[in-house]
Amino acid sequence: MTIPYNSSLQKATFFLTGFQGLEDFHGWISIPFCSIYLTVIIGNLTILHVIRTDATLHEPMYYFLAMLAFTDLGLCLSSLPTVLGIFWFDAREIGIPACFTQLFFIHTLSLVESSVLLSMSIDRYVAICNPLRYSTILTPAHIVKMGLSSVLRSALLILPLPFLLKRFQYCRSHVLAHAYCLHLEIMKLACSSITVNHIYGLFVVACTVGVDSLLIFLSYALILRTVLSIASRHERLRALNTCVSHICAVLLFYIPMIGLSLVHRFGEHLPRIVHLLMSYVYLLVPPLMNPIVYSIKTKQIRQRIVKKFEFIKTLRCFQQD
Repeated sequence: MTIPYNSSLQKATFFLTGFQGLEDFHGWISIPFCSIYLTVIIGNLTILHVIRTDATLHEPMYYFLAMLAFTDLGLCLSSLPTVLGIFWFDAREIGIPACFTQLFFIHTLSLVESSVLLSMSIDRYVAICNPLRYSTILTPAHIVKMGLSSVLRSALLILPLPFLLKRFQYCRSHVLAHAYCLHLEIMKLACSSITVNHIYGLFVVACTVGVDSLLIFLSYALILRTVLSIASRHERLRALNTCVSHICAVLLFYIPMIGLSLVHRFGEHLPRIVHLLMSYVYLLVPPLMNPIVYSIKTKQIRQRIVKKFEFIKTLRCFQQD
């Protein structure tokens, strides 16, 4: 689809892109995307509901899981309007304020997720390496402070990005490569030097995702050292088993991020569909898979969900009788 040039419109608007060349099939393509979004919303709301309503799950590990579910839900809802808007209504235009707002929430919530994963690794470290002080170290007050610091750190670091982008003149094409707004993509459309944006973007990634991933690795190195010192094989496996869900969540977050970075850096020769799919994998796979992984691998969550469904089924049978 070609976009007619309009100088007054171009100054205030960016144009999002779906699957180029497949516009006639956007209705069909929207079906799997709708299914993914619906699964993300239902899955994460289920996790939040189970943790909120079951007093036995009011423990640090599950509070951090609730933070992760809430972050995943927000990340999903940040991209949903523009992605489905393109597939359903071919609504490609997005105002610059709306674009920058979406950019802020997507990047902020991505950094919050990294921080929450670090908090969860600290939780596992304390539970395994210092179990006698677990309840005194990870008190509700400390957990709230950890959650607030994650949000504040992420928001304050991302807040300058819209202002750094706002100072540019966009004399090139205003057509974005994705169905949502990202800092890296928008700054490439500027016709002046983007050195400051590049440097600041690298600084943000280094002091958030870089530091978080290093500390997560260090915490698991200490956990592994403690586990290997346990004499009983059964106890070693039991301790490691409590970390499986979190390790899966870490891999689900960092592998798509690394893959997308490699594609952006070294994949210029790759078909554009590869770039698109990697961007959607990065944005949608962690929120989709995290509730599934925790529902399957965490016994307490799985049992509570099964009980909820059994209660609903019993209630329906009672009403029919």
